[in-house]
Amino acid sequence: MTLALRVDNLRKSYPNIMAVDDISFDVERGEIFALLGPNGAGKSTSIEVFEGFLPRDSGTVEVLGVDPGDRQHLPWLRERIGVVLQELAVESFFTVRQVLERNAGFYPHPRNIDEVIEMVGLTEKRDAKVKKLSGGQQRRLDIGLGIVGNPELLFLDEPTTGLDPAARRTTWDLIRLLSSQGTTVLMSSHYMDEVEALAHRVAVLSHGRIAAQGSTASLGGRDKGEATIRFTLPPNVAVADLPVTPSRVDGNVIELRTADDLTTLHRLISWAIEGNVAIEGLTVARETLEDIYLALTRDDRDGSEARAR
Repeated sequence: MTLALRVDNLRKSYPNIMAVDDISFDVERGEIFALLGPNGAGKSTSIEVFEGFLPRDSGTVEVLGVDPGDRQHLPWLRERIGVVLQELAVESFFTVRQVLERNAGFYPHPRNIDEVIEMVGLTEKRDAKVKKLSGGQQRRLDIGLGIVGNPELLFLDEPTTGLDPAARRTTWDLIRLLSSQGTTVLMSSHYMDEVEALAHRVAVLSHGRIAAQGSTASLGGRDKGEATIRFTLPPNVAVADLPVTPSRVDGNVIELRTADDLTTLHRLISWAIEGNVAIEGLTVARETLEDIYLALTRDDRDGSEARAR
């Protein structure tokens, strides 16, 4: 079995609301897959269906080869998935070790407790009560609870919320390690740098439908769009002396927008080498993943803001 998750034509509605409207995608085993979308786009509903907490209206869902909507499969499935929610929900008077030991007992082949504590960076807090942990430390414990059962499939909901930059990077390394060891990760996040750093593929939900899916590099055609080249105008060089025509000049910053960045760069660099001209601050950028995401979900976000008003 190569697929950890298969979703075909999934629909789920509530009174007067179509939460998930005919979505389809696959997640390969060992893959890190990001399900993105603004609040109310259908992410949470979809994930709760995958986890077996919500029944679907129609469509096909297979998680690790079984239907999460079939109650006879739920005990088997519970032993093979891990869930990291946005908020920690454990007894505050238990210690880190006690919480992890208790949860490990629910699984047939859990990870070693000391290994988990080290993996999430809580070695010095192993005997501290949960109520004594900082917000970031509680978030690390939450991740530890998600992986202590050694799951085949891990659901991560905003995994680095509340973490400082160093802890975020440590968590990223942990997620990559889990993936390299064969754990499939389905994550949601509002941090596009996090998604770009971790996810092999993404699907963006808007109004309960998939607006786009693919690799982070190609989502929404960002790999084929225009590139923006920027550099600082060299001293004693006029804009008219450049071998290329700027799209925009802001003081001494030159900006070029082009669909053929390789040819444009070749002309610019060859001119600089031949004329012994130093080009400083040279950068090449395409639309960011955040740019693409915001464009894909604009109508959904505008509608949510209107409803809030």
